[in-house]
Amino acid sequence: MTRRLEDRVAVVTGAAKGMGGEICLALAREGAHLALAAREEAPLEALGREVEALGRRALVVPTDVTDEAAVEQLVARTRQALGGRIDILVNGAGVTGPIETPVWEITAEEWDHVLAVNLKGTFLPIKHVLPVMIAQRDGKIVNISGTSGLRGYKLRAAYSSSKWALRGLTRTVALEAGPYGVTVNALHPGIVGGDRMDRLCREKARKRGGAPEQVYQEYVEEMALRRVTTAGDIASAIVFLVSDASRNMTGQSVTVDGGWDV
Repeated sequence: MTRRLEDRVAVVTGAAKGMGGEICLALAREGAHLALAAREEAPLEALGREVEALGRRALVVPTDVTDEAAVEQLVARTRQALGGRIDILVNGAGVTGPIETPVWEITAEEWDHVLAVNLKGTFLPIKHVLPVMIAQRDGKIVNISGTSGLRGYKLRAAYSSSKWALRGLTRTVALEAGPYGVTVNALHPGIVGGDRMDRLCREKARKRGGAPEQVYQEYVEEMALRRVTTAGDIASAIVFLVSDASRNMTGQSVTVDGGWDV
């Protein structure tokens, strides 16, 4: 069976663990070569070996996405090592920020950190990858936002604000990039099973004085399908959004959340 992304070159930020790692492996299985970007080198190296075991090339580039010089280097090294093109950009780097915290208790430093990673850390890769795609007159960009960018999210003001901002960035860049054949879409995961969800449930439970299992069940009961989204669910949606199957979709918000936001 023909792989949908045969020999395309993808840059993925936030690639090291969890959802990011699953996205990278899904892209590799479909034939893409990967530039893997995240802050921690050791998990990237391990992921790179998994990608190479699938017969794809993997370039490991430890990167702070809030540092413009580091992002420029990521783009330059990707082009140098993987043939000059960049066909796909998945902006997956992100932080959760303060949990169960009213806006008046969020520090300016916490606010700045969330906006720097989630918003600036998406803007900078777009800024430096998009000229490559414009020159090619082809490319796919996916920004990973979240369902907290679709509605208000009580006690998560910094995180929700950053995700709402990503929707505006996505739609605006879609208008600017569209004439050059580049699509730009946002993927909105619901809460995704794994280490991050476990930490979220523990922190919510600690602040409320309850049990993590109770917090987890509350989330499940809010979902129409009564099942938590997996990293694999997100990776499958990413593959669709960066493949030719979505060639006439741009500026869109695609939600994968088990029906949490219905």
